[in-house]
Amino acid sequence: MLSSNGYFTKEAVTGLVLGQVVSLLVTSTGLFSSDLSRRGIDAPTSQSLLNYLLLSIIYGGIILYRWRPLQIKWYYYLLLGFVDVEANYLVVKAYQYTSMTSVMLLDCWTIPCVIFLTAIFLKTRYQIGKLVGVAICVAGLVLVVFSDVHAGDRAGGRSPVKGDVLVIAGSTLYAISNVSEEFVVKSGDRIELMAMLGLFGAIISAFQISIFEREELQSIHWTKDAVVPFLGFAVAMFLFYSTVPVLLKMSGSTMLNLSLLTSDMWAILIRIFAYQEMVDWIYYVAFAAVVVGLLIYSGVSKEDDSTSQVEDRFSPVPIHTGNVVDRKGVYHTLTNEEQL
Repeated sequence: MLSSNGYFTKEAVTGLVLGQVVSLLVTSTGLFSSDLSRRGIDAPTSQSLLNYLLLSIIYGGIILYRWRPLQIKWYYYLLLGFVDVEANYLVVKAYQYTSMTSVMLLDCWTIPCVIFLTAIFLKTRYQIGKLVGVAICVAGLVLVVFSDVHAGDRAGGRSPVKGDVLVIAGSTLYAISNVSEEFVVKSGDRIELMAMLGLFGAIISAFQISIFEREELQSIHWTKDAVVPFLGFAVAMFLFYSTVPVLLKMSGSTMLNLSLLTSDMWAILIRIFAYQEMVDWIYYVAFAAVVVGLLIYSGVSKEDDSTSQVEDRFSPVPIHTGNVVDRKGVYHTLTNEEQL
C-alpha cells in the first residue's frame, strides 16, 4: 500500500476514496428505504425493479453489441435472479419493522453463512483466526437483536424483532446467491452476469409486483417526496452493483470489507442528526464487536494447506472460494488471500 518513498501510492489513495464511495452508496440505499418506510410506502420489490431494469438495459446493451452466445446456460441466471430478488425483498421489507442501524449491522450475518456454504459445497477450510473473527461478528449481531427486544419503540420500528428476522433471512439468501455467483463468474464474465441478473431480476420483480404490490402502488400518491426516494434507491443500487467489481480489482476484497464497515458509522450519524433518534448504547457495543471481528477476519491472510479446489461444472478452471454479499445485493469476493 505504501510506495518506495514511504507515501501512499496513487492506486492506494484511489482505492481508499472509492471504498468510501461504495460505503456511502450502501448507506444511501438504507436511507432511501428508511425514508419510504416513514412515508408509509411498503413496496420492496418495486424499489428494486428499476435497478434491475438499469442493469439489463445498460449491460444488456453491451452484450447485444458483442453479439456472442452466452457463456452460461440461461436457466442458471434465472435461478440466480430469483434468489437475488427475494433477498432484496426481505432486506428492504425489514425497514418497515426495524431501524436502519439494525439492518446495516445484521447484514453481516452473510459472512458466517458464506463460510458455512463454502465449507460444505466448495470444501474450503478456514483457519482458527478467521473463525474467531466471525464468532465476534456474530456476538455483535446477537447484541443488536437483544437491544431491539428490550428497546421496543426506541429501536426505530414497529416490530424490531420481526425486522431482524427478515434481515437475517435476506442475508442468508444473499450468501446463497453469491456463492452461486462464484461458479458463474469463474466461467463466464462480469458484464454477462450483470446483464442477465438484471434481465431475469426485472422479469421476476414485475411478476411479483403484479401479484403482491399492485394495490400498494395504486394507493401511493406519486408526489416528489415519494418519487425521489424511489429513484434515489434505484440509482444508488445500480452504482453499487457497478462499482464494487472495480474496487475489488483495484484493491482487493479486504479493502472492500474494511471500507464497508464505515457504512454502519454513516448510518448511525444519519439516524442521530437527520432523524433526531436516540440510539441505544448496545448498538455502539455491537458495532465495535462487528468492527473488531471483521478486522480480525480480514487480517488473517495465510491459506490453509487443506484448502481444496473444486472443479467448476462449467469450466476446467478450479474454484477456491465464495463471495460475501453485503446488504442490498452487493458482493464481497473471498479471495485466496482471505481464505485460511
